Amino acid sequence: MTVRTISIKSVTTPGMGTLSFFEAKHDLDFAIKRIYYIHGVPAGTQRGGHAHKKLRQILFCPYGSITIKLDNGEETAEVLLDEPDKGLIVEHNMWRDMIWNQENSVLCVAASEYYDPDDYIRDYDAFKAYVAAAEGEE
Repeated sequence: MTVRTISIKSVTTPGMGTLSFFEAKHDLDFAIKRIYYIHGVPAGTQRGGHAHKKLRQILFCPYGSITIKLDNGEETAEVLLDEPDKGLIVEHNMWRDMIWNQENSVLCVAASEYYDPDDYIRDYDAFKAYVAAAEGEE
């Protein structure tokens, strides 16, 4: 399984903090159509439990600590997001679970597509079947 992280560009001004940014088509190989964030999640909570048929994303945690568990149907991997300048690219056909390690952690997401409930696969067995069928078409 290929897990791809990027270093989010940052510019620090002494005594004034750091501005961090990434740009579609420069740092990402997809256009950004939607941005959202998840906050107020108690420590120890697991969210996610789904995959997307088409959607691609970059996940980053500007505050706190969140573990991202990825599964492509054959292999699994974990990525710790605990630094504001680390981004995780999550491709389509990738099951994901997110575990909040720290109270008040914030997960930000920039997505390649507009919200579409039909793009979600929320049942793991259905995900495995979908991935197997997609591999058979290649």
